[in-house]
Amino acid sequence: MAGVGRSLAACSVVVLLFLLLGFSEARDLLVGGRTDAWKIPSSQSESLTQWAQRLRFVVGDSLLWKYDSQKDSVLEVTKDAYDSCNTTSPIQEYKDDNTKVKLDRPGPFYFISGAEGHCGKGQKLIVVVITPRHRQTAFSPAPSPSSSYPAEFGSPAVAPTSSAETLRGGAKIMALGVLLWGLF
Repeated sequence: MAGVGRSLAACSVVVLLFLLLGFSEARDLLVGGRTDAWKIPSSQSESLTQWAQRLRFVVGDSLLWKYDSQKDSVLEVTKDAYDSCNTTSPIQEYKDDNTKVKLDRPGPFYFISGAEGHCGKGQKLIVVVITPRHRQTAFSPAPSPSSSYPAEFGSPAVAPTSSAETLRGGAKIMALGVLLWGLF
């Protein structure tokens, strides 16, 4: 009977480690949360930067854009080009209807529309990427503000986690409770 208890305890530890290590999984995020979001916003509340402020992006996540490449494109640009809506020398240009950009480093990423005049009317996006260990979970506090965080976003500590992250955190806490209950 003691062998069964040890096996159960060892199995439980492995399950617990698996659950805890699952916090940093990468995600594919549809820009704006819908397929028609890459457009000139009709109001400040439709701003893609407003959308991005409500999320936490971590290294390894990817952004997905859906748009008509006959009418628009996505340009990854420097901060200066973002601020001035300069489309002449992008870091990267995407014109494929279904653009996917992997966020491969921490820090800000700047995107503007390649369609003439669209950036000046608000069709642009700043995404601030953090390292996976800084993602807010049920077990860790939000990161403190840093000087590299763009002033346009205010404090990064106010950005909530997604509901999927909250559900995963809750499921992990429940699994931990069941595990502890089984050991005693």
